[in-house]
This record gives sequence, C-alpha cells and structure tokens, in this order.
Amino acid sequence: MNQTTSDKQTIVIKVGSTLIAPNGRVDRKTCLPAISSYINQCFEQGIRVVLVSSGSVAAGKHFFSNETPSAIEKKAMAATGQSEMIATWDSLLHKPCAQILLTQADLQERTRYTNIKSTVNQLLDNGIIPIVNENDAVTSGQFEVGDNDNLSAMIAACIHADTLIICTDIDGLYDKNPHTHDDAQLIKEVKTITPEILKMAGGSNSNVGTGGMITKLQAAQKATEHGIDTIIVNGKKKESFEALFEKVNPGTFFEAQGKPLQDQTHWLIHTSKAVGELIIKEEEDNKIAVNARNLDFRDIVEVNGEFAAGDTVLIKDVKGKKIAKATSLCSSCLLNFVNDHQDENTIMESALKQGPIIQKTELAIFAPTL
Repeated sequence: MNQTTSDKQTIVIKVGSTLIAPNGRVDRKTCLPAISSYINQCFEQGIRVVLVSSGSVAAGKHFFSNETPSAIEKKAMAATGQSEMIATWDSLLHKPCAQILLTQADLQERTRYTNIKSTVNQLLDNGIIPIVNENDAVTSGQFEVGDNDNLSAMIAACIHADTLIICTDIDGLYDKNPHTHDDAQLIKEVKTITPEILKMAGGSNSNVGTGGMITKLQAAQKATEHGIDTIIVNGKKKESFEALFEKVNPGTFFEAQGKPLQDQTHWLIHTSKAVGELIIKEEEDNKIAVNARNLDFRDIVEVNGEFAAGDTVLIKDVKGKKIAKATSLCSSCLLNFVNDHQDENTIMESALKQGPIIQKTELAIFAPTL
C-alpha cells in the first residue's frame, strides 16, 4: 500500500447493513464507534469524508411484525429505519450531518448528476458530513442502483474522490470463500481487476445486506478506472482504522489506474444505465462509423426498447457483441419509423439531413474485453 487516507484530501467510506443493523436494529456499540471515530479523526486532520451508509431497511425491520416482508413493506421499513440510522450517525460524529437520498434516475441525468457533485462539495466546504444512501422508500426497477457498494463508487467518481474505503464483515478479498475453506488466503493487493479476480468473488453470506464480494469488486473496478484507490477492510475491527493511519494496509488494496477514464466516458460506462439498444450491421464500415462518431440511420438494422432523445443506449452488432454506449439524439419511436420506411427515399433523405444519431461528445467505445 503506497498511500493511505492520511495523504488524501477526499475519501468516501461505505458502511454496509451487516455493520449497522445486524439484528434488525441499529447497533451503536459494536462497529459504529470505531468507524465514527475514524471519520472524526479524518476531519481533524483536514481530510474530507463522504459516508455512504446502508442499513435503512435493516434498521426499520423491528418496527414491523411480518418476518417475510413484501417489496412495499421493505420500502416502509426503509422510510422508518432511515431516520434512526441518520440520528445514530449524527450522535456519533463530531460534525453536522446532511442526508442525501439518491436513485439511479438522479445519477442517470447529467444535470442532476452534476448537482450531486456541487451539493456534496458545498457540504464538505462547510464542514458538514454528507451521508448518502439509495432512496429505498421510493425506487424500483430501472431507477434502482441495487446496492451501496456500486453507489459508493459512483459517488466517489462523481466528486473526484481520492480514496474509496468499503467496510465489510471480513478482512478483504480471499482467493476462495473463507467461510467454507480453511486454507483461504487473503489477497493483500490487486493492481488490475481481471476476470480471474472477479471469479474469486462468491455470493453474500449475510441475509441482511444486498451486496456480496462481487459488488465490492464491481465498485473497486468503477473507482480504480476513475483513478481512485480502493480498499476493502473489516469494519468490525478497530485495528483496521488504526492501520489506515499508520500507513499499513489492513485489508485488500486496489491500485488506481495510471490512465483513468475521462469523466464522460466513465459516467457512460459505469454510471448511466442503457435503456435501449441499437443493433448495427456487422460490417467493418459500421464499426468505423461508431469510432468516427458519425453513425446515422442507414447503419441501424434493429432498435430494441423504448427511449427518448437524450437517453443512454447500447450499440451492438448483429451477433450481440457490445461495441459502445452512447447518448441517442433520437427517440426509439423516430428510429423505428425511419427504419420501417428505409425504402422510401423522401423519408430517408429527410432523416439523413439530421446527421449522426448519437451525441458525438457522449460516446464510450468498449475495450475488446468488454
């Protein structure tokens, strides 16, 4: 571990449900004092901290009698538990706290995404700790991020954080499941997240949280590709946080990429969800058209999904290979109409006059491995 958070200006700390409310109630005594003490020390040393805190559903569970809650009951639990969770952090942290509840829709739309960055920085500039969580009380379907591991990486990228710390209930990434293999070895450092590394992640062993090790690796990949060092640590151990300040790696350290993705490209690949697909002809000329950012109506053979102009779409060839993600300048309705009338010269000539159908400045070409 070459750097620690002591050398950094802004860090994002993600704390999972298993640490906050392991038994359906907020646990103020086991893990939270050490985590909050670390955050307090960071601010004392001039390090800015954003806290991404899970636990609203778990914290609200004890207010409800149903042992197998429905989806809508879980939303009610989230609404109830969120206030208790915020109150707990507010009582443990030495700085005032601010609540930020987000959905995928907030991250999807560029203006709202930019507003998140501005609001978080304004809070930090005024010595206030932003506490971020997914808005589980209202979100569902395509507007759902799904887990706070990935949300924490999106927030870290959004605000250009230096370090992402993911607190969990084991020491880090192991080469095999440590719960079922006595010979499992902790991996101390990962320079590049390869397919082999991803295969090491098993499912979650907790019935409390929504993210297992795979979501933590996904988060680490998002963060490191934005130039953000990422550390998975055992949040149950006070020594983990002591080690961070002593410049000792207490878990698994993921090294930031030396050449991070540009902001717009990173947002398209890792944050914005594609709501539709454009299938292009399997010809070299069309792949060149994508790379040259001048894809037009003639290149499209199929349109999947319903989307509006300005939405993110996935571009694939006819064999299903992912080529790029882009912001569409046309709705699926218009694209389907023109595609259905390609033999009519007047309609095609009118369509071609509109120029490219993708936003040239908002296109991310996938690497061959994706």
